[in-house]
Amino acid sequence: MHVHILGICGTFMGSLALLAREAGHHVSGSDRGVYPPMSDLLATQGIAVEADDDPGQLEPAPDCVIIGNVLSRGHPLVESVLDRRIAYTSGPQWLADHLLRGRWVLAISGTHGKTTTAGILAWLLENAGLEPGFLIGGVPGNFDVSARLGGGPFFVVEADEYDSAFFDKRSKFVHFRPQTLVINNLEFDHADIFPDLAAIQRQFHHLVRTVPPSGRIIAPVQHPGVRPVLDMGCWSELEALDDPAGWHLQAADGGYAVAQGEVLHAPMRWSLHGRHNASNALAALLAARHAGVPLDQGLKSLAGFRGLRRRQELRGEVNGIQVLDDFAHHPTAIRATLEALKPARPGRLLAVLEPRSNTMRLGTQRRAIPTAMAAADAAFLFQPPGIDWSVSELLDAMPMPTAWATELDTLVMHIVDAARPGDTIVVMSNGSFGGIHNKLLDALAAYHQLPVEHCGS
Repeated sequence: MHVHILGICGTFMGSLALLAREAGHHVSGSDRGVYPPMSDLLATQGIAVEADDDPGQLEPAPDCVIIGNVLSRGHPLVESVLDRRIAYTSGPQWLADHLLRGRWVLAISGTHGKTTTAGILAWLLENAGLEPGFLIGGVPGNFDVSARLGGGPFFVVEADEYDSAFFDKRSKFVHFRPQTLVINNLEFDHADIFPDLAAIQRQFHHLVRTVPPSGRIIAPVQHPGVRPVLDMGCWSELEALDDPAGWHLQAADGGYAVAQGEVLHAPMRWSLHGRHNASNALAALLAARHAGVPLDQGLKSLAGFRGLRRRQELRGEVNGIQVLDDFAHHPTAIRATLEALKPARPGRLLAVLEPRSNTMRLGTQRRAIPTAMAAADAAFLFQPPGIDWSVSELLDAMPMPTAWATELDTLVMHIVDAARPGDTIVVMSNGSFGGIHNKLLDALAAYHQLPVEHCGS
Protein backbone atom coordinates (compact mmCIF):
# COMPACT_ATOMS: atom_id res chain seq x y z
CA MET A 1 0.00 0.00 0.00
CA HIS A 2 1.20 3.51 -0.84
CA VAL A 3 0.50 5.76 2.14
CA HIS A 4 0.99 9.53 1.80
CA ILE A 5 1.05 11.47 5.07
CA LEU A 6 0.13 15.15 5.25
CA GLY A 7 1.88 16.79 8.19
CA ILE A 8 4.48 14.02 8.28
CA CYS A 9 7.08 15.89 10.37
CA GLY A 10 4.91 16.10 13.48
CA THR A 11 5.92 13.91 16.40
CA PHE A 12 3.00 11.51 16.09
CA MET A 13 2.82 11.48 12.29
CA GLY A 14 6.56 11.07 11.83
CA SER A 15 6.56 8.11 14.20
CA LEU A 16 3.56 6.66 12.39
CA ALA A 17 5.49 6.96 9.12
CA LEU A 18 8.31 4.90 10.60
CA LEU A 19 5.86 2.20 11.72
CA ALA A 20 4.14 2.08 8.33
CA ARG A 21 7.51 1.78 6.60
CA GLU A 22 8.57 -1.00 8.97
CA ALA A 23 5.29 -2.79 8.24
CA GLY A 24 6.22 -2.89 4.56
CA HIS A 25 4.18 -0.02 3.15
CA HIS A 26 5.48 2.51 0.66
CA VAL A 27 5.45 5.79 2.61
CA SER A 28 5.78 9.38 1.43
CA GLY A 29 4.55 12.67 2.81
CA SER A 30 4.68 16.42 2.99
CA ASP A 31 4.91 19.17 5.58
CA ARG A 32 5.45 22.92 5.71
CA GLY A 33 7.84 22.49 8.63
CA VAL A 34 10.50 20.14 7.27
CA TYR A 35 13.48 20.39 9.61
CA PRO A 36 15.70 18.17 11.79
CA PRO A 37 15.58 15.94 13.66
CA MET A 38 12.43 14.44 12.16
CA SER A 39 13.38 15.30 8.56
CA ASP A 40 16.75 13.56 9.01
CA LEU A 41 15.14 10.52 10.62
CA LEU A 42 12.65 10.15 7.78
CA ALA A 43 15.40 10.55 5.20
CA THR A 44 17.44 7.74 6.77
CA GLN A 45 14.42 5.48 6.39
CA GLY A 46 14.07 6.33 2.69
CA ILE A 47 10.82 8.25 3.19
CA ALA A 48 10.44 11.04 0.63
CA VAL A 49 9.12 14.31 2.08
CA GLU A 50 7.81 17.25 0.05
CA ALA A 51 8.22 20.71 1.59
CA ASP A 52 5.35 22.35 -0.28
CA ASP A 53 1.57 22.13 -0.77
CA ASP A 54 1.61 21.31 -4.49
CA PRO A 55 -1.26 18.87 -5.24
CA GLY A 56 1.02 17.37 -7.88
CA GLN A 57 2.56 15.25 -5.11
CA LEU A 58 -0.69 13.24 -5.15
CA GLU A 59 0.05 12.02 -8.70
CA PRO A 60 -0.39 9.14 -9.12
CA ALA A 61 -2.99 8.93 -6.38
CA PRO A 62 -1.76 7.04 -3.30
CA ASP A 63 -3.86 4.20 -1.91
CA CYS A 64 -4.54 6.23 1.21
CA VAL A 65 -3.80 9.73 2.46
CA ILE A 66 -3.35 10.17 6.21
CA ILE A 67 -4.25 13.73 7.16
CA GLY A 68 -2.64 15.26 10.25
CA ASN A 69 -4.69 17.33 12.68
CA VAL A 70 -2.77 20.51 11.81
CA LEU A 71 -4.42 20.58 8.36
CA SER A 72 -7.94 21.78 7.71
CA ARG A 73 -10.33 22.85 4.97
CA GLY A 74 -8.80 25.37 2.61
CA HIS A 75 -5.42 23.65 2.56
CA PRO A 76 -4.57 22.89 -1.11
CA LEU A 77 -3.75 19.25 -0.45
CA VAL A 78 -6.87 18.66 1.64
CA GLU A 79 -9.03 20.21 -1.06
CA SER A 80 -7.36 18.06 -3.71
CA VAL A 81 -7.89 14.87 -1.70
CA LEU A 82 -11.57 15.67 -1.22
CA ASP A 83 -12.18 16.80 -4.79
CA ARG A 84 -10.53 13.72 -6.30
CA ARG A 85 -12.17 11.37 -3.81
CA ILE A 86 -8.88 9.83 -2.74
CA ALA A 87 -9.26 7.53 0.27
CA TYR A 88 -8.24 9.37 3.45
CA THR A 89 -8.17 8.82 7.19
CA SER A 90 -6.65 10.22 10.37
CA GLY A 91 -3.35 9.09 11.86
CA PRO A 92 -4.88 7.51 14.99
CA GLN A 93 -7.50 5.69 12.91
CA TRP A 94 -4.88 4.29 10.51
CA LEU A 95 -2.73 3.15 13.43
CA ALA A 96 -5.69 1.40 15.03
CA ASP A 97 -6.90 -0.26 11.82
CA HIS A 98 -3.57 -1.42 10.44
CA LEU A 99 -1.15 -1.88 13.32
CA LEU A 100 -2.99 -2.22 16.65
CA ARG A 101 -5.71 -4.69 15.75
CA GLY A 102 -5.27 -7.92 17.72
CA ARG A 103 -2.51 -6.52 19.95
CA TRP A 104 -2.47 -5.91 23.70
CA VAL A 105 -2.41 -2.11 23.76
CA LEU A 106 -1.04 -0.36 26.83
CA ALA A 107 -2.14 3.29 26.58
CA ILE A 108 -0.60 6.05 28.68
CA SER A 109 -2.82 9.11 29.07
CA GLY A 110 -3.04 12.23 31.23
CA THR A 111 -2.05 15.87 31.12
CA HIS A 112 1.50 15.33 32.38
CA GLY A 113 4.07 12.55 32.25
CA LYS A 114 2.74 10.58 29.27
CA THR A 115 6.02 10.44 27.38
CA THR A 116 8.13 9.57 30.42
CA THR A 117 5.68 6.91 31.64
CA ALA A 118 5.40 5.36 28.18
CA GLY A 119 9.19 5.33 27.84
CA ILE A 120 9.62 3.64 31.21
CA LEU A 121 6.94 1.07 30.40
CA ALA A 122 8.48 0.21 27.02
CA TRP A 123 11.82 -0.37 28.76
CA LEU A 124 10.31 -2.53 31.53
CA LEU A 125 8.68 -4.76 28.93
CA GLU A 126 11.81 -4.81 26.77
CA ASN A 127 14.06 -5.76 29.68
CA ALA A 128 11.65 -8.57 30.53
CA GLY A 129 12.18 -9.99 27.03
CA LEU A 130 8.70 -9.13 25.75
CA GLU A 131 9.87 -7.10 22.69
CA PRO A 132 7.08 -4.52 22.81
CA GLY A 133 6.09 -2.28 19.98
CA PHE A 134 5.63 1.37 20.84
CA LEU A 135 4.78 4.85 19.62
CA ILE A 136 6.01 7.52 22.01
CA GLY A 137 6.18 11.31 21.73
CA GLY A 138 9.90 11.30 22.45
CA VAL A 139 12.91 9.02 22.15
CA PRO A 140 13.53 6.92 25.28
CA GLY A 141 17.21 6.72 26.13
CA ASN A 142 17.11 2.92 26.00
CA PHE A 143 16.03 2.97 22.33
CA ASP A 144 17.17 4.70 19.15
CA VAL A 145 13.70 5.49 17.80
CA SER A 146 10.38 6.87 19.00
CA ALA A 147 8.38 4.05 17.39
CA ARG A 148 8.75 0.42 16.36
CA LEU A 149 6.45 -2.53 15.62
CA GLY A 150 8.05 -4.92 18.11
CA GLY A 151 7.99 -8.69 18.09
CA GLY A 152 5.39 -9.60 20.71
CA PRO A 153 1.72 -8.92 21.38
CA PHE A 154 2.32 -5.83 23.51
CA PHE A 155 2.19 -2.29 22.13
CA VAL A 156 2.78 0.83 24.23
CA VAL A 157 1.20 4.03 22.93
CA GLU A 158 1.28 7.56 24.26
CA ALA A 159 -2.43 8.34 24.26
CA ASP A 160 -2.97 12.02 23.55
CA GLU A 161 -6.28 13.82 24.14
CA TYR A 162 -5.73 16.25 21.24
CA ASP A 163 -8.19 15.90 18.36
CA SER A 164 -7.66 13.39 15.55
CA ALA A 165 -8.28 15.42 12.37
CA PHE A 166 -10.39 18.23 10.94
CA PHE A 167 -13.08 15.65 10.10
CA ASP A 168 -12.80 13.76 13.42
CA LYS A 169 -12.81 15.99 16.49
CA ARG A 170 -12.64 13.07 18.91
CA SER A 171 -9.44 12.74 20.93
CA LYS A 172 -6.77 10.57 19.35
CA PHE A 173 -6.88 8.06 22.16
CA VAL A 174 -10.44 6.85 21.54
CA HIS A 175 -9.11 4.91 18.54
CA PHE A 176 -6.59 2.82 20.47
CA ARG A 177 -8.89 0.39 22.40
CA PRO A 178 -6.43 -0.37 25.23
CA GLN A 179 -6.34 -3.50 27.36
CA THR A 180 -4.27 -1.59 29.91
CA LEU A 181 -5.00 2.09 30.46
CA VAL A 182 -2.99 4.50 32.61
CA ILE A 183 -4.47 7.88 33.50
CA ASN A 184 -1.64 9.76 35.17
CA ASN A 185 -3.51 12.96 36.08
CA LEU A 186 -5.91 15.42 34.50
CA GLU A 187 -5.86 19.22 34.34
CA PHE A 188 -7.09 21.85 31.93
CA ASP A 189 -4.93 22.14 28.82
CA HIS A 190 -5.30 22.57 25.05
CA ALA A 191 -7.34 25.74 25.43
CA ASP A 192 -7.38 26.07 21.64
CA ILE A 193 -9.76 23.11 21.26
CA PHE A 194 -11.31 22.54 24.71
CA PRO A 195 -13.47 25.22 26.38
CA ASP A 196 -13.01 23.84 29.90
CA LEU A 197 -11.87 20.87 31.99
CA ALA A 198 -15.30 19.23 31.77
CA ALA A 199 -14.93 18.91 27.99
CA ILE A 200 -11.61 17.12 28.44
CA GLN A 201 -13.06 14.86 31.11
CA ARG A 202 -15.83 13.86 28.71
CA GLN A 203 -13.22 12.78 26.16
CA PHE A 204 -11.40 10.78 28.84
CA HIS A 205 -14.63 9.03 29.70
CA HIS A 206 -15.03 8.09 26.05
CA LEU A 207 -11.61 6.44 26.45
CA VAL A 208 -12.65 4.67 29.67
CA ARG A 209 -15.67 3.29 27.81
CA THR A 210 -13.39 1.50 25.32
CA VAL A 211 -11.51 -0.56 27.93
CA PRO A 212 -12.94 -4.11 28.05
CA PRO A 213 -14.19 -5.71 31.28
CA SER A 214 -11.08 -7.92 31.27
CA GLY A 215 -8.91 -4.81 30.97
CA ARG A 216 -7.37 -2.73 33.71
CA ILE A 217 -7.39 1.00 34.41
CA ILE A 218 -4.56 2.36 36.54
CA ALA A 219 -5.40 5.82 37.87
CA PRO A 220 -5.11 8.15 40.89
CA VAL A 221 -8.70 7.63 42.01
CA GLN A 222 -8.76 10.64 44.35
CA HIS A 223 -7.24 13.10 41.86
CA PRO A 224 -9.71 16.00 41.50
CA GLY A 225 -9.49 15.91 37.73
CA VAL A 226 -9.67 12.13 37.40
CA ARG A 227 -12.36 11.26 39.96
CA PRO A 228 -15.23 12.84 37.96
CA VAL A 229 -14.21 10.78 34.92
CA LEU A 230 -14.45 7.52 36.87
CA ASP A 231 -17.70 8.62 38.49
CA MET A 232 -19.29 8.78 35.03
CA GLY A 233 -18.93 4.99 34.92
CA CYS A 234 -16.19 2.36 34.94
CA TRP A 235 -16.68 -1.20 33.68
CA SER A 236 -13.10 -2.50 33.98
CA GLU A 237 -10.83 -3.50 36.83
CA LEU A 238 -9.59 -0.37 38.57
CA GLU A 239 -6.20 -0.23 40.27
CA ALA A 240 -5.85 2.81 42.51
CA LEU A 241 -2.78 5.04 42.47
CA ASP A 242 -1.83 7.56 45.17
CA ASP A 243 -4.23 5.88 47.56
CA PRO A 244 -3.09 4.88 51.10
CA ALA A 245 -5.21 1.75 50.81
CA GLY A 246 -3.90 0.99 47.33
CA TRP A 247 -0.65 1.69 45.50
CA HIS A 248 1.33 4.74 46.57
CA LEU A 249 4.82 6.14 47.07
CA GLN A 250 6.59 6.29 50.39
CA ALA A 251 9.71 8.31 51.15
CA ALA A 252 12.77 6.07 51.52
CA ASP A 253 16.53 6.65 51.50
CA GLY A 254 16.28 10.11 50.01
CA GLY A 255 13.98 8.82 47.27
CA TYR A 256 10.83 6.74 47.06
CA ALA A 257 9.69 3.17 47.61
CA VAL A 258 6.58 1.46 46.29
CA ALA A 259 3.90 0.62 48.83
CA GLN A 260 0.64 -1.31 48.55
CA GLY A 261 -1.47 -0.51 51.55
CA GLU A 262 0.83 -1.23 54.48
CA VAL A 263 3.13 -3.51 52.45
CA LEU A 264 6.40 -1.78 51.54
CA HIS A 265 8.31 -2.98 48.49
CA ALA A 266 11.89 -2.20 47.44
CA PRO A 267 12.91 1.44 46.91
CA MET A 268 13.33 2.83 43.41
CA ARG A 269 16.98 2.88 42.39
CA TRP A 270 17.32 5.00 39.27
CA SER A 271 18.71 8.24 37.87
CA LEU A 272 15.60 10.46 37.62
CA HIS A 273 14.71 13.07 40.23
CA GLY A 274 11.44 14.24 41.70
CA ARG A 275 8.18 12.83 42.98
CA HIS A 276 6.49 13.39 39.62
CA ASN A 277 8.98 11.05 37.95
CA ALA A 278 8.56 8.51 40.75
CA SER A 279 4.78 8.67 40.18
CA ASN A 280 5.33 8.06 36.47
CA ALA A 281 7.51 5.08 37.32
CA LEU A 282 4.90 3.61 39.67
CA ALA A 283 2.22 3.81 36.97
CA ALA A 284 4.58 2.13 34.49
CA LEU A 285 5.49 -0.60 36.99
CA LEU A 286 1.81 -1.42 37.53
CA ALA A 287 1.07 -1.40 33.79
CA ALA A 288 4.00 -3.78 33.21
CA ARG A 289 2.71 -5.93 36.06
CA HIS A 290 -0.62 -6.23 34.25
CA ALA A 291 1.31 -7.48 31.21
CA GLY A 292 3.01 -10.15 33.33
CA VAL A 293 6.18 -8.45 34.61
CA PRO A 294 6.47 -9.05 38.39
CA LEU A 295 6.87 -5.88 40.44
CA ASP A 296 10.24 -6.92 41.87
CA GLN A 297 11.58 -7.56 38.37
CA GLY A 298 10.23 -4.20 37.21
CA LEU A 299 11.93 -2.40 40.07
CA LYS A 300 15.25 -4.01 39.14
CA SER A 301 14.77 -3.02 35.48
CA LEU A 302 14.03 0.56 36.51
CA ALA A 303 17.68 1.01 37.50
CA GLY A 304 18.63 0.61 33.84
CA PHE A 305 16.24 3.25 32.51
CA ARG A 306 18.23 6.03 30.82
CA GLY A 307 15.58 8.71 30.76
CA LEU A 308 14.20 10.50 27.72
CA ARG A 309 15.53 13.14 25.44
CA ARG A 310 14.19 16.58 26.36
CA ARG A 311 13.38 15.52 29.93
CA GLN A 312 16.03 17.16 32.13
CA GLU A 313 18.48 16.25 29.37
CA LEU A 314 22.02 17.59 29.70
CA ARG A 315 22.92 19.41 26.47
CA GLY A 316 26.36 20.67 27.43
CA GLU A 317 28.61 22.32 29.99
CA VAL A 318 30.95 25.32 30.06
CA ASN A 319 33.13 26.22 33.06
CA GLY A 320 30.91 24.26 35.44
CA ILE A 321 27.69 25.77 34.05
CA GLN A 322 25.33 23.05 32.83
CA VAL A 323 22.59 23.58 30.26
CA LEU A 324 19.59 21.24 30.49
CA ASP A 325 16.69 20.82 28.08
CA ASP A 326 13.20 20.04 29.34
CA PHE A 327 9.82 19.75 27.61
CA ALA A 328 7.89 21.37 30.50
CA HIS A 329 5.36 23.92 29.21
CA HIS A 330 2.29 23.60 31.45
CA PRO A 331 2.56 25.38 34.85
CA THR A 332 2.22 22.11 36.76
CA ALA A 333 5.00 20.49 34.72
CA ILE A 334 7.21 23.59 35.05
CA ARG A 335 6.81 23.55 38.81
CA ALA A 336 7.48 19.80 39.07
CA THR A 337 10.62 20.07 36.93
CA LEU A 338 12.10 22.94 38.91
CA GLU A 339 11.22 21.50 42.31
CA ALA A 340 12.83 18.20 41.32
CA LEU A 341 16.00 19.87 40.04
CA LYS A 342 16.51 22.36 42.87
CA PRO A 343 17.62 19.93 45.63
CA ALA A 344 19.54 17.78 43.13
CA ARG A 345 21.81 20.61 41.95
CA PRO A 346 24.67 22.10 43.96
CA GLY A 347 24.49 25.66 42.67
CA ARG A 348 21.83 28.11 41.57
CA LEU A 349 18.98 27.12 39.26
CA LEU A 350 18.32 29.47 36.32
CA ALA A 351 15.01 28.82 34.54
CA VAL A 352 14.43 29.82 30.91
CA LEU A 353 10.87 29.62 29.56
CA GLU A 354 9.33 29.91 26.12
CA PRO A 355 5.50 30.01 26.45
CA ARG A 356 4.97 28.21 23.15
CA SER A 357 2.06 25.77 23.54
CA ASN A 358 -1.31 26.83 22.16
CA THR A 359 -2.68 27.17 25.68
CA MET A 360 0.27 29.31 26.75
CA ARG A 361 0.10 31.47 23.64
CA LEU A 362 -3.54 32.23 24.40
CA GLY A 363 -2.49 33.31 27.89
CA THR A 364 -4.98 31.02 29.63
CA GLN A 365 -2.49 29.90 32.29
CA ARG A 366 -0.12 32.87 32.38
CA ARG A 367 -1.03 33.94 35.92
CA ALA A 368 0.15 30.57 37.22
CA ILE A 369 3.67 31.00 35.77
CA PRO A 370 5.25 33.02 38.65
CA THR A 371 4.24 30.42 41.24
CA ALA A 372 5.25 27.58 38.93
CA MET A 373 8.77 29.03 38.59
CA ALA A 374 9.19 29.86 42.30
CA ALA A 375 11.91 27.23 42.88
CA ALA A 376 14.29 28.97 40.45
CA ASP A 377 16.91 31.43 41.65
CA ALA A 378 16.51 33.52 38.50
CA ALA A 379 14.13 33.42 35.55
CA PHE A 380 14.37 34.40 31.89
CA LEU A 381 11.22 34.75 29.76
CA PHE A 382 11.05 34.79 25.98
CA GLN A 383 8.33 36.64 24.07
CA PRO A 384 7.70 34.48 20.98
CA PRO A 385 6.13 36.11 17.92
CA GLY A 386 2.38 35.88 17.59
CA ILE A 387 1.67 35.49 21.29
CA ASP A 388 -1.55 37.16 22.48
CA TRP A 389 -0.07 38.74 25.63
CA SER A 390 3.21 40.15 26.89
CA VAL A 391 5.45 38.21 29.27
CA SER A 392 6.40 41.59 30.77
CA GLU A 393 3.01 41.46 32.54
CA LEU A 394 4.46 38.80 34.82
CA LEU A 395 7.50 40.69 36.07
CA ASP A 396 5.94 42.22 39.17
CA ALA A 397 4.62 38.83 40.30
CA MET A 398 7.85 36.91 39.73
CA PRO A 399 9.41 36.03 43.13
CA MET A 400 12.98 36.00 41.79
CA PRO A 401 15.14 38.24 39.54
CA THR A 402 13.63 38.02 36.07
CA ALA A 403 14.64 39.24 32.62
CA TRP A 404 12.70 39.03 29.39
CA ALA A 405 13.33 39.64 25.70
CA THR A 406 11.64 39.52 22.33
CA GLU A 407 14.89 38.63 20.54
CA LEU A 408 16.56 35.29 21.17
CA ASP A 409 20.11 36.66 21.04
CA THR A 410 19.21 39.31 23.63
CA LEU A 411 17.77 36.67 25.93
CA VAL A 412 20.93 34.57 25.55
CA MET A 413 23.10 37.50 26.59
CA HIS A 414 20.93 38.15 29.66
CA ILE A 415 21.46 34.52 30.69
CA VAL A 416 25.20 34.56 29.99
CA ASP A 417 25.65 37.74 32.02
CA ALA A 418 23.87 36.18 34.99
CA ALA A 419 25.36 32.66 34.93
CA ARG A 420 28.35 31.67 37.01
CA PRO A 421 30.25 28.41 37.64
CA GLY A 422 28.14 25.82 39.45
CA ASP A 423 24.84 27.08 38.02
CA THR A 424 22.32 24.88 36.23
CA ILE A 425 20.38 26.48 33.36
CA VAL A 426 17.18 24.60 32.50
CA VAL A 427 15.53 25.57 29.21
CA MET A 428 11.79 24.78 29.08
CA SER A 429 9.75 24.67 25.87
CA ASN A 430 7.68 22.21 23.86
CA GLY A 431 9.50 23.31 20.68
CA SER A 432 13.04 23.80 19.44
CA PHE A 433 13.20 27.32 21.00
CA GLY A 434 15.18 28.59 18.02
CA GLY A 435 18.17 26.39 18.84
CA ILE A 436 18.78 28.31 22.07
CA HIS A 437 20.69 25.44 23.71
CA ASN A 438 23.62 25.57 21.29
CA LYS A 439 23.45 29.37 21.07
CA LEU A 440 23.69 29.53 24.84
CA LEU A 441 26.57 27.05 25.05
CA ASP A 442 28.49 28.88 22.32
CA ALA A 443 27.92 32.25 24.01
CA LEU A 444 29.03 30.87 27.38
CA ALA A 445 32.16 29.41 25.75
CA ALA A 446 33.01 32.76 24.16
CA TYR A 447 32.37 34.65 27.41
CA HIS A 448 34.53 32.32 29.52
CA GLN A 449 37.03 31.64 26.69
CA LEU A 450 36.65 27.91 27.24
CA PRO A 451 35.53 25.01 25.03
CA VAL A 452 32.03 23.53 25.16
CA GLU A 453 31.43 20.00 26.41
CA HIS A 454 28.46 19.01 24.23
CA CYS A 455 26.05 16.24 25.20
CA GLY A 456 22.62 15.00 24.12
CA SER A 457 20.75 16.03 20.98
